Amino acid sequence: MSELLIDLVRCYSPSYHEAAAVDVLVRWLRAHGFRAGVDAAGSAVGERGPHDAPHTLMLLGHIDTFPGELPVEVRDGVLYGRGSVDAKGPLCAFAEAAAAAALPPGWRVIVAGAVEEEAATGAGARLLRETVTPDLCLIGEPSGSTRLTLGYKGRLIAHYNLRRPSAHTARPEPSAAALGAAFWARVEAWATAQSAGHAAAFDQVWAHLRAINSESDALSDTVDLSISLRLPPALPPEAAREAVLQCADADAALLFTGAERAVQADRHSPLVRAMLGAVRAVTGERPGFVLKTGTSDWNAVAERWTCPILAYGPGDSALDHTPEEHLPLSEYATAVAVLTHFIEHLTPPVGG
Repeated sequence: MSELLIDLVRCYSPSYHEAAAVDVLVRWLRAHGFRAGVDAAGSAVGERGPHDAPHTLMLLGHIDTFPGELPVEVRDGVLYGRGSVDAKGPLCAFAEAAAAAALPPGWRVIVAGAVEEEAATGAGARLLRETVTPDLCLIGEPSGSTRLTLGYKGRLIAHYNLRRPSAHTARPEPSAAALGAAFWARVEAWATAQSAGHAAAFDQVWAHLRAINSESDALSDTVDLSISLRLPPALPPEAAREAVLQCADADAALLFTGAERAVQADRHSPLVRAMLGAVRAVTGERPGFVLKTGTSDWNAVAERWTCPILAYGPGDSALDHTPEEHLPLSEYATAVAVLTHFIEHLTPPVGG
């Protein structure tokens, strides 16, 4: 069962370099009964079931990985390698389950291996949200085979630049570097104040100083900062942008990128109930829930898709982006079984 996963993990595919991995997945999908190809963004997309079926299930994973190639090996039933967890494990589980499942009447299933999720551009997901309108969507991200991810925080990245005439260090005026540090301190204090009274990490504002650099050409001094904000559902990126602007010096230049709104599923939705039932039926265990402090392609597609969305996939997300990334193949097989059961028991959405 795990041949596709091992082949795909062996095909190193950091963001912007996904083409070879996309080819591997497209060829596998075609060999297993899918109509499959590469879309305009470079993503692998395959579908089963009637093209004009009244209902569509989207299984949206990402095929790019965090950079840093790792040795790929299977040892004691565990697959080691970049992307085994984040997120080729979930993507391949989607593909294998969709290939194995007997599709209920009236349904088609689309499996997509989107590009550039790790690059924060989300090019693959952003094209798909314009070309497909699903009735249900699962996002392929590691949750563990017996847990469901109910939400992701939002994000805003701020790039700050300040230039000031050079001055002798004996003068009282603060340097550009000092002003940049003071700006960061104000942003950090604002984030701390926003988080006051919120015990759950998902409801807090997290500010992270990604980089700070200063330089001088003897005539002027400059400082550059890059700040990442992780935002709760109550704080949209537009409001965070205004707060950061209030923290900045009047003559500073600010560029904002990577804006994403937080997303959160209703744990009582029919999609959640169906996935809970699938986990129980396959494993006999009581499923758990998780809310994640990062972002995913869910944040991107939620701007257009109003259907129920949930994230699921094998793997421990604590291993994302680490040199220890690995996935037990038994857990992968469990996730495939859960997804197969879920697909085979699809029912028309309420009102559909």
